[in-house]
Amino acid sequence: MAENKLKNTCKAVVIGGSAGSIEVLLKLLPALSSPLSFAVIIVLHRKNSTDSSLVNLLALKTSLPIREVEDKDAAKPGAIYLAPADYHLLIEKEEVFALDDSEKINYSRPSLDVTFESAADVYGSSLVGILLSGANADGTAGLNAVKKNGGIIVAQKPETAQSSFMPQQAILNAPIDFIFDVDEIAVFVNSFNTKA
Repeated sequence: MAENKLKNTCKAVVIGGSAGSIEVLLKLLPALSSPLSFAVIIVLHRKNSTDSSLVNLLALKTSLPIREVEDKDAAKPGAIYLAPADYHLLIEKEEVFALDDSEKINYSRPSLDVTFESAADVYGSSLVGILLSGANADGTAGLNAVKKNGGIIVAQKPETAQSSFMPQQAILNAPIDFIFDVDEIAVFVNSFNTKA
């Protein structure tokens, strides 16, 4: 089974989403084990002016340390990192974050594809990529990169998503390992935790 391959080697879980994903995270984060043996990196399509308090909202739902990423922050196990609005979030070889304000990709900055692809290069088979609710196809190419580099890829069950287009596109166009509802995603992520 795919998850057994990562049981003791998961270094990062990247969760990407767009419309409808905040509601999923508000259910998912309280269900995560603490402490965690890996980093959780969250990338959402966000408008700069509307949700600067998103990290505070998510922090109310978890005992895990959570912060909005700043350029050159290290991706450390046991913490949750949120991509800031209006920047692409990349992970560099030293497991350090880099912020980039180049052109939008898939009409989005941050782009889920950008983060998934750079994480796949750094973490390889030690990466889990999860795609949540959303209204465009961003994330599918990134999940393909995760899979190509030996990681595990997951999509939210489209029928449980507020906006089903994003996970549906991934299911149609990437070799998805698992299709889960929110509760199943939480159990799955916790299954990689070697500190629990």
